[in-house]
Amino acid sequence: MIGNFSYSNPTKIYFGEDSLNFLNEELPKYGKNILLVYGGGSIKSTGIYDNIIKILKENGKEIFEDGGVMPNPTVEKLYEGCKRAKDNNVDLILAVGGGSVCDYAKAVSVSTYCEEDPWDKYYLRMEDVDNKIIPVGCVLTMVGTGSEMNGGSVITNHAAKLKIGHVFGDNVFPKFSILNPVFTYTIPQYQMVAGFFDIMSHILEQYFSNEDDNTSDYIMEGLLKSLIHSSKIAVKNPTDYEARSNIMWTATWALNTFVAKGKLTDWMVHMIGHSIGAYTNATHGMILSAISLPYYRFIMPYGLQKFKRYAINVWNVNPEGKTDEEIAKEGLSQMEAYMKEIGLVMSIKDLGVTEDMFDGIAKGSFILKGGYKTLSHDEIIHILKKSMI
Repeated sequence: MIGNFSYSNPTKIYFGEDSLNFLNEELPKYGKNILLVYGGGSIKSTGIYDNIIKILKENGKEIFEDGGVMPNPTVEKLYEGCKRAKDNNVDLILAVGGGSVCDYAKAVSVSTYCEEDPWDKYYLRMEDVDNKIIPVGCVLTMVGTGSEMNGGSVITNHAAKLKIGHVFGDNVFPKFSILNPVFTYTIPQYQMVAGFFDIMSHILEQYFSNEDDNTSDYIMEGLLKSLIHSSKIAVKNPTDYEARSNIMWTATWALNTFVAKGKLTDWMVHMIGHSIGAYTNATHGMILSAISLPYYRFIMPYGLQKFKRYAINVWNVNPEGKTDEEIAKEGLSQMEAYMKEIGLVMSIKDLGVTEDMFDGIAKGSFILKGGYKTLSHDEIIHILKKSMI
């Protein structure tokens, strides 16, 4: 049975090789002052920066830059961005980069005019926005997070050893996002592959949440099969446009709230992953890959029929002559072989995790109840131990 829900997604998507041209259609809708947000500066070496500056100037915009957004945006960086946006009376935040840049832009958009500490209000107390919001637009250069079409924003507080995501309402969604698959060609292979698993994890954490025969489950199985097929091609040929465009579109649909409708959803892999990220600052997608199989093998007995379905429908496991448990285990083994084939990290030890971090990581993992099994503190530590192998 599909649960009751409402659905709205106000983000307008421009997709394809000529999609940046549509920035000319969007810019006249906003005031003069633009905050251009980006990461380490790779957009300058690729020419994307120059093209965007040219379009902004042609549209008569005043440009204020906020570069240096790190892969796991910090609360200190957030405070810095808020000051820059407020001091310059920014009318639009234009985020150019991957998910972290988009996440950061949304955090700045809701926090600039917040009358109290936005970390406390939005990331600790998880309150709704009740102040002025600066609109956000995105130009995507790396895929994985789906941040270009959702209200999610993840911020790290290293002093508190916390990495927390807040899913804001659709009034915080980007007003528009520009998706040109060619812009993703130049990212390093390690980051590309990490993004692939971030996509997969988003889908799995919504898929493994109840055993109902749900329309969303059929959609997610198709998304997974497309991702698996295209990612194998992209690893061998990163400039294969068809593969990279399919992956880019899959990433958007994996987390634009659509497939979650009617589902309970289980985000424990991300909760544990975020806590690890607060301790190690490792690449997000690789953290997820290192803990996913130990987690899913642990909860598999509690959702056996769904894991059986996953094995048959996604990994083409032949069920003949096998028990349900054997089928489910074979599906996870097929998943493991795929993960190794595309070059994912399989142990959190390789990401800088040490056993003395386990208790803190477990304490920093928010316990959610949407999955087949609600984890205890000790069970999280058990999963972390299995993830070290």
